[in-house]
Amino acid sequence: MRLAVRVRPGASRTRVGTLHDGRLVVAVTARAVDGAATAATLEAVADALGVRPRHVTLVSGATSRDKVLDVADEALVPVVRATLAALLAPALDSFVEG
Repeated sequence: MRLAVRVRPGASRTRVGTLHDGRLVVAVTARAVDGAATAATLEAVADALGVRPRHVTLVSGATSRDKVLDVADEALVPVVRATLAALLAPALDSFVEG
């Protein structure tokens, strides 16, 4: 399962769960130096999705804020989709009026 993410390095705290141009926003405290933000992003996404870090890999965007990640184990896809729905529910609810 592929995930399009937008990384915000240098954040005050690590968090996952808003949207930016259709991408999952991942804010990490690590700076964008020597791959530190990318490594922190992979770890934060794995933690937020409840999967082991080895199951989340970088497909593209090593030096970009826009990245594509892959959750390698197909057996995890239903769990990942449910977790993403829960993470994004507050962001999606903000677009719906009353």
